[in-house]
Amino acid sequence: MTLILPTPDTPLKIGTRGSPLALAQAYETRSLLAAAFDLPQEAFDIVVIKTTGDNRQMIDADRPLKEIGNKGLFTKEIEEAMLDGRVDISVHSSKDMPVEQPDGLVLDTFLPREDVRDAFVSLKYAGIADLPQGAIVGTSSLRRKSQLLNKRPDLNVVEFRGNVQTRLQKLHDGVATATFLAQAGLNRLGMSDVPHASIDVDDMLPAIAQGAIGIERRADDDRAAQMLAAIHHGETAQRITCERAFLAALDGSCETPIGGLALITGDQITLRGEILRLDGSEKVSGQISGAVADGADLGRQLADDLLGQAGPDFLGH
Repeated sequence: MTLILPTPDTPLKIGTRGSPLALAQAYETRSLLAAAFDLPQEAFDIVVIKTTGDNRQMIDADRPLKEIGNKGLFTKEIEEAMLDGRVDISVHSSKDMPVEQPDGLVLDTFLPREDVRDAFVSLKYAGIADLPQGAIVGTSSLRRKSQLLNKRPDLNVVEFRGNVQTRLQKLHDGVATATFLAQAGLNRLGMSDVPHASIDVDDMLPAIAQGAIGIERRADDDRAAQMLAAIHHGETAQRITCERAFLAALDGSCETPIGGLALITGDQITLRGEILRLDGSEKVSGQISGAVADGADLGRQLADDLLGQAGPDFLGH
């Protein structure tokens, strides 16, 4: 099939959320596609779509995200725009993606993975260990909350949502003493001046697929498939496939604190994973290694192992 490339008159439409980080990821995707096919930037149209998760009234509410909805909060409207043809592809933070896509859509393109670590952000303290007893820490992530309370049950963890800029403003306003951001987000936004400390993955295992940009397309769109193949990063995809299989076998929603990270050395992949009680009182963790080609199976096997250790009531707590 002859590839018909987009032009300024008939641009490829890239759907994205409107936050500065989401736009940075969409611009990165556009730049890579333009370079791969020697096209002008005008051959691509960035289409901003407001999702349920971007509704400021809901984002600023005190309710936890799990009470508002699941990971589809940040993808539903964009995926609807793809299905009805308003956009051709969509760019996402892979950690926000549900483990299953709607019928007719596929998530099969990943850009080279950025730094996977979490960043501790505070205007007063250098790290978690420096926080005084009872300090207020803001996060909307159940994983981060549970991991933090597992280490420091004396801390007071409060809901803390919004984009990077909103959360930094909340720190300035004294809503919390500290918060967490993805190091990848700070890097992509060029915000190295933000007072932060990168947290080693041995101290805080990241979210599944953290740091990876995923690009979704219609399953029957051959042009998009051919174009995205040119910027697809195979090793990142292998790691994310392993991690998302682990997530899918455990839960796959925003309602369970889950951390996981796959690393590849040669033809071997090693997956570390953990699940925690919501209050951080207990953690079950493990590790598995095997052939890269068996990544998805390894992810499911580790999930089964952890569920067996945890017992039937662990995730319901």
